[in-house]
Amino acid sequence: MLKGIAAVFVMTGCLGLGVWHRQQLSGRIRALGRLQGILELLASQVRYGKETLPECCRHLSPRLKPPFDSAFLEVADQMEQNTGASFAEVFAEQMRDPLLEMPLTEEDRETFLRFASRTGYADGQMQLRILEQSGRWMEETAGRLKQENGEKSRMALGLGILGGLLLILTLW
Repeated sequence: MLKGIAAVFVMTGCLGLGVWHRQQLSGRIRALGRLQGILELLASQVRYGKETLPECCRHLSPRLKPPFDSAFLEVADQMEQNTGASFAEVFAEQMRDPLLEMPLTEEDRETFLRFASRTGYADGQMQLRILEQSGRWMEETAGRLKQENGEKSRMALGLGILGGLLLILTLW
């Protein structure tokens, strides 16, 4: 009786681990889509609004969902105070926590922050190209991940189930 209950718990735990891994894979795709949307909004503000990046952050903050809304507003406020820090430093500092909450790789985070690091020597057109380039990279990465996601999701669930069975057989 106890072995049967233990087997059910082991199997449930291993299956849960497979489901969790599958959700992490899907979460990265959604996170990349969200970041791509933010970059598109910034690009449209630079292109059509002819605004500086701090002004873009202030105007976009009401249109963004938490935690990016407050982070963008804080970037605009700090740049308005003119503390001597560059836009790239302030932007990277304020985006650190929201980006860490998302299931992204370090390369994804760096790509999102890339445009900010090149603002010191770039004019509006160069900033626009960098924003669009980062957005395209994220779109391509998300597309590639969507193709791989089906196979990896099935594999994660399968490995969870097989791992649970192996543990049950080993412990039985």
